Amino acid sequence: MDFVMKQALGGATKDMGKMLGGEEEKDPDAQKKEEERQEALRQQEEERKAKHARMEAEREKVRQTIRDKYGLKKKEEKEAEEKAAMEQACEGSLTRPKKAIPAGCGDEDDEADESILDTVLKFLPGPLQDMLKK
Repeated sequence: MDFVMKQALGGATKDMGKMLGGEEEKDPDAQKKEEERQEALRQQEEERKAKHARMEAEREKVRQTIRDKYGLKKKEEKEAEEKAAMEQACEGSLTRPKKAIPAGCGDEDDEADESILDTVLKFLPGPLQDMLKK
């Protein structure tokens, strides 16, 4: 029982000394243990990264088989093709490429208006055509 009391009081006084600002006991192997711990952490991190790299490589293989099976392209490939097409289209141009304007959005000229008028005149009787042409 004496041993138990010494252990209880001995442990408590050490902790109380630390809490009150007393100096900690220096472990002679503390620096060596810390270096070993840091090395173990580095090794675990390297193993984790290697494991994730292997898993990602396996996933990419599966993705590629799916792309091959269904004839799909990677996003990077699609973007590269679109960029190359844009560069090729405006290769000789000094200005930026024009944006596509849908039909009927103000890009029509007066010629289109005249063609509509001519079409309407064709369906009118002869005397009315002469009156409207004048």
